[in-house]
Amino acid sequence: MFACGLDFGTSNSAIGIVRDGMAVLAPVDGDKTLIPSAVFFDDEAKGRALFGNEAIAAYVGQAEGRLMRALKSILGSPLIDEETVLGGRKVALATIVEIFVRHLKEKAEAFAGREITSVVHGRPVRFVDDDEAADARAQQVLEDIAHRVGFRDVVFVYEPIAAAHHYERTVEGEELALIADIGGGTSDFSVVRVGSRRRKDGDRKQDVLASVGVRIGGTDFDRDLSLAAVMPLLGLGSALVDKNLPLPSAPYHELAAWATINFAYTYRNERALAELAALAQEPEKVRRLLDMVRRRLGHRLAFAVEEAKIALSTIERTALPLEFLEPGLAAPATRADFERATAARMERLHKAAGDCIAMAGLDPSAIDTIFLTGGSSRVPAVWAAIERAAPSARPVGRSDLRSVALGLTEIAGGLGRS
Repeated sequence: MFACGLDFGTSNSAIGIVRDGMAVLAPVDGDKTLIPSAVFFDDEAKGRALFGNEAIAAYVGQAEGRLMRALKSILGSPLIDEETVLGGRKVALATIVEIFVRHLKEKAEAFAGREITSVVHGRPVRFVDDDEAADARAQQVLEDIAHRVGFRDVVFVYEPIAAAHHYERTVEGEELALIADIGGGTSDFSVVRVGSRRRKDGDRKQDVLASVGVRIGGTDFDRDLSLAAVMPLLGLGSALVDKNLPLPSAPYHELAAWATINFAYTYRNERALAELAALAQEPEKVRRLLDMVRRRLGHRLAFAVEEAKIALSTIERTALPLEFLEPGLAAPATRADFERATAARMERLHKAAGDCIAMAGLDPSAIDTIFLTGGSSRVPAVWAAIERAAPSARPVGRSDLRSVALGLTEIAGGLGRS
């Protein structure tokens, strides 16, 4: 049995093996060990699939085709049963996830120089909030995909537990740690006893005191920022001439979410938006929205919003460039605006962190360390929301994007020796 650790993420993914007793991540995007979870189907090359940064570059370079990103977000949602049109034929969205996971497996096998038959697969604590059946189905879909790409043995591990496993290697004494994995689509918390002496124990179940997950992540923050800063320039919040009725908000929400951008690209939608432009009090704004749909620029907008979100983690204000839509067009965005737009989600993160500590039967003062991982843990409002749940704890991490993948790989090393 030869096993790997697979971190299939909403925004980025990684896969690793154990080599010479050390967990190492495979190069999956050129020489990079972290790959954007994106696939571009190139119409000019008869639907050839491009992955990661190559996929994004093809889309930004305006090659004819279709970009699919935030693939993990379809798991646990009704989109799992949806299809999209690629090269004139309908393809299930689950099949696109399979294509991407197969690519990761092939890259890992090329790095290992041998077939990989088993996988320790990361999963969020909750794919779906408050729906056990849907949550179980999401894992089953992912397990079925793993089998179809050639893994015979599949073990799932909560992503924050994997992060704790990796973090523990840096701990000299013993700690009660709140592990917060804030990803692109989900946020997961675990309270775990970690320590140098505990690493030798085979069964660590008693050290995991509680786990809580919520379906909130970086793509939700992107959507909130897009709706607050950009979509008003495209007519959101405007009204119709007749009876001063508000414009329908559905097209804006569809374009603001990574997972549904491609569903906006229909001739029926274009006709409806053209009719709205003719009836709107601010027709020039709705015509921008129509132009966005006609020119298939939704992902360009989403990338610009994501870059602005990242910028606002280190600066107080930025201009979100929309030159690709209209010369000279830009949307001002400030950290204060972003924090107002995401305030409700930050409160849910704070509550989830607090609930996890309470489920562990602990007072917040008992938490020694908060280990933050995942790309969205870099957002200052996220730090603040989680640190409020255990204000006396020492925060560490924040910029670690590979701890889950490395932890899964370290666990896979033990599986491979069994």
